[in-house]
Amino acid sequence: MLSELLKAQQRYIDHYFENLDLSEVEKVVEECLLTKGLIVFTGVGKSGIIAEKIAMTMISTGTKALYLPPTNFLHGDIGILSENDLFVLMSRSGETEELLNLIPFAKKRNARLLAIVSNSGSRLAKHCDLSVHLPFEKELCPFDLAPTTSTTVQLLFGDLLAIALMRSKGFDLSAYALNHPSGTIGKKMSVTVEELMFKEEHLPLAAPDARLSDVLAELTNKKLGGLIVTDESGNFLGVFTDGDLRRALQNQGPNVLEKQIGDLMTVNALTIEKGKLAWEALKIMQKDPKKFVMVLPVLDQGKAVGFLRMHDIVQAGIS
Repeated sequence: MLSELLKAQQRYIDHYFENLDLSEVEKVVEECLLTKGLIVFTGVGKSGIIAEKIAMTMISTGTKALYLPPTNFLHGDIGILSENDLFVLMSRSGETEELLNLIPFAKKRNARLLAIVSNSGSRLAKHCDLSVHLPFEKELCPFDLAPTTSTTVQLLFGDLLAIALMRSKGFDLSAYALNHPSGTIGKKMSVTVEELMFKEEHLPLAAPDARLSDVLAELTNKKLGGLIVTDESGNFLGVFTDGDLRRALQNQGPNVLEKQIGDLMTVNALTIEKGKLAWEALKIMQKDPKKFVMVLPVLDQGKAVGFLRMHDIVQAGIS
């Protein structure tokens, strides 16, 4: 049964992707970009829930949007609409009476009206300034009644619209961070490598001409899992980790202790600039899923200023 339902669901979603009129979508994107005020969403039942989710996604990605239930508009909230706003009415059938009743009052407020429907010949589509048709073959519900496929395509369209607006406006990572100051997303977007890195007297450093035996104390005492190799001016040259030590002893024996660290270090080591986000550092460290990098040197214009451990990034709730 589940396999049969999954295949049907895939077929119905494919129908949406194959039949969505992108020229209609482009007009909607352009209308949203031209809107100087709010993009105000409404809908009844399941369509209303999807409309609210779309509005919330837009808000967090740089578009001024709002959701209100249709009954609220008829009891005072219609006053929020102005000639600068776009009023978006979502309905599968396009024949929802509660939405149709709003149209004359919204037009008196001189707001632009957009219908998002799955029935292009509906009254809602005809009475609005513009409309977009969301094609769907049938509901996944065996009776073709419970909103399932229709709400899925509404959600897909809403995400498409929100991200199209986000990209058109050049909404970047720093702006996204300002909108998400708390929780996991907030941490990802706001915690920098400087807040988590070890620096100054805690930084394990070694000169390239130092013998391995002479820097073992520094490696052990700083307990960060590695050494940053720099020249006399502090310029980054390479990194030498606990793993490098084990491999060197395994391959070359005790005599390796007399070798210079500059001959043993990893020259083309991964690094990150100090102004970057800790989340970006984690992505660098996990770039190769077969071999995670556990420590990452932090640079400032080529000079070593910090050492960052994956352990501390994860402990900070960034993953």
